Amino acid sequence: MRSHQRSPSATREFKEMTKRDAQVRLQYELERMLQRLPDNQREVFKVQFDGFSKLYGRFLQEEGPSMNWDRIEKLPDDAVRDYGTLPTPTTEEIHTMLDKLVVVKLNGGLGTSMGCRGPKSVIPVRNDLTFLDLTVQQIEHLNKTYKANVPLVLMNSFNTDDDTQKIIRKYKGLQVDIFTFNQSCYPRIDRESLLPIAKDCEVENDLEAWYPPGHGDFYESFSNSGLLKKFVEQGREYCFMSNIDNLGATVDLNIINFLMHPNSNKPTEFVMEMTTKTKADVKGGTLIHYENKLRLLEIAQVPSEHVDDFKSVKTFKYFNTNNLWVNLKAIQRVVEEKSLNMEVIVNSKHLANGMNIIQLETAVGAAMKCFEGGLGIIVPRSRFLPVKKTSDLLLVMSNLYSLKNGSLVMSPLRMFPTTPLVKLGDNHFAKVKEFLSRFATIPDLLELDHLTVSGDVTFGRKVSLKGTVIIIANHGDRIDIPSGAQLENKIVSGNLRILDH
Repeated sequence: MRSHQRSPSATREFKEMTKRDAQVRLQYELERMLQRLPDNQREVFKVQFDGFSKLYGRFLQEEGPSMNWDRIEKLPDDAVRDYGTLPTPTTEEIHTMLDKLVVVKLNGGLGTSMGCRGPKSVIPVRNDLTFLDLTVQQIEHLNKTYKANVPLVLMNSFNTDDDTQKIIRKYKGLQVDIFTFNQSCYPRIDRESLLPIAKDCEVENDLEAWYPPGHGDFYESFSNSGLLKKFVEQGREYCFMSNIDNLGATVDLNIINFLMHPNSNKPTEFVMEMTTKTKADVKGGTLIHYENKLRLLEIAQVPSEHVDDFKSVKTFKYFNTNNLWVNLKAIQRVVEEKSLNMEVIVNSKHLANGMNIIQLETAVGAAMKCFEGGLGIIVPRSRFLPVKKTSDLLLVMSNLYSLKNGSLVMSPLRMFPTTPLVKLGDNHFAKVKEFLSRFATIPDLLELDHLTVSGDVTFGRKVSLKGTVIIIANHGDRIDIPSGAQLENKIVSGNLRILDH
């Protein structure tokens, strides 16, 4: 009896038919959802579904890593500039330049990973001020100092928009014009059927079925909102874009001066701020030269056998901070020409109901290859200060920094410019409320290199940590670091209770 062997061409044909079938079924589902909408809502969803269908089609076509490792070329000498070589503008020039700038903050994320409800941007990070408070303070200070009118634009998601709208009312009296727009809202896909898990477009009734498709959606959504056209008509030329949780991403006058006074007739349309990679940043995207273009290389695009090469600090010395400067007219051009082509990121998730889903996303920096005159600028580490976990929060709340006009400034008493490496155990420190309850006051970290804390550990008042400190409470034990304790190059483990008498 002969078994049936599929020939390679038959296998390919089968795959092609399966893909065509998936695309047809998806279109049918999306159309069915649109038909059930009232006329006044249909157009909004149609625009979003068109964008989603394009992304879905590319997801079906792309197989495996999108990068041939052997074709990555050495970065040309003029591909990156060192920040230290940029000239500083005069005060007279600054006012004119700022009139051509728009500041964009990516504000689509929730604070759920840190145990908070609502937008991440409203978590207090320093002196009871939130990410959003600090951002607004920075821009108001800039506007007052240079008699400018730099607008702040927030890209919200359907998860953060309502709360953000309520919060920004409190900034009405300040010297900052705040604009908002929403990024797209796409349906999550069942991993097995490759069809949307949403049954209709009532997003509020089934939030789990929808997602914001990553910050690569910025260009299309910014254009669709009408804000891009408005700012270009005002004579504005560049937007400075960054994650709202990066407290180091302030408007830099030397970079904007460099953009406004190009060395050649050809403007630099896209600048990516890079900074030196450390062991903590090995997964961060990096800049490469590929097919005669500067491109962002993310770990998801790397073939598995080259992941260690990608993580090597020697091979790729710098990584992307996601602080980007992009020419507004160039954004208009690539959107109108439909020449945006960012790699599809497939994000797999497991829902509470047991369903395995995928969401298709893109990264905003991956659009670099679609622009002319791309450039990387190697900036000081101080411009990359993200708060992703409570371990980052510990650093920004400590005496390592002082607050000046909404910006965090590293203490001059710190002997070296790098920040300490801090690892706090997920079981007891991951959520902001619990994290705060474990510190009577935030310890002195000025001379700290490395801190690891694991298990049920609390800190008294005015504790000082220096060098490498490792504190591990075994399961069922508890360690209380007493008030006034000074730990330098110490390992504390087991059980330590200080009882008040």
